[in-house]
Amino acid sequence: MAGFMDILGTMVQQGMSQSSGNRMANAFGAGGSGGSLGDIVGSLGQMLGGQQSGQMGQAGVGGLGGVIGEVLGSLGNNKAALGGLGALAGALLGGGKSSARGAIGGGGLAMLASLALSALQKAGQTPHNTPRALFEPQTPQDIAALEQDAEIIVKAMINAAKADGNIDDVEIQKIVGKLQENGLTEEEKQFFLSEANKPMDIDAVIASAGGEPEMAAQIYSASLLAIEVDTPAERQYMQQLASGLGLHPQVTGHIEQILGV
Repeated sequence: MAGFMDILGTMVQQGMSQSSGNRMANAFGAGGSGGSLGDIVGSLGQMLGGQQSGQMGQAGVGGLGGVIGEVLGSLGNNKAALGGLGALAGALLGGGKSSARGAIGGGGLAMLASLALSALQKAGQTPHNTPRALFEPQTPQDIAALEQDAEIIVKAMINAAKADGNIDDVEIQKIVGKLQENGLTEEEKQFFLSEANKPMDIDAVIASAGGEPEMAAQIYSASLLAIEVDTPAERQYMQQLASGLGLHPQVTGHIEQILGV
């Protein structure tokens, strides 16, 4: 079976659009009150160290910027989410290694989950469930569920990249090349190529949310990481996606504001 967390990690590190890195950095709060990504990586490292020594607390979480620090601060100790976010922030700084691509994928899920939770709360909506990516996985079933979430996000990002018609062949080869560099299996490569060459299917992406507002907000956020949204076709795609997912304009507006779209 294709490793969807690994694929997501490579897609996030590679960047599906020119603005992907900047938008993820915005979610961390880099460039604003949250300081630089380097500061954020340092805060994450201190938090993990404090957790190991029993000293992690709300003050450590406060060292993070953006919605990520805000949401994790309410969840308490979560070594998996913190480690993944640290790997993701490190990758944004150019330090991610192929061995960490699964961790980077987990960080991507945690970032999207934090953004979704924050957007729903600030729009006055009570989330049905806290996204799985913000919990420490305890069982093989938990890990399998995270892989399923990663599959949904990967497919949503690939589909969004087709909003102008098709993913450019050069872009496909660029991402596949990066995936190969990071050690993807032949099955993972074939999955990506198969998805990239399918016709755009926004209905399938909408259905994959399962009517859950938390997943719907994650799908919308991930799609904004995949495209620039600087053409009429891309703007129309995002409008149709928001409508189909049943997301209130306040939710999508918050997500766009945080990502700097």
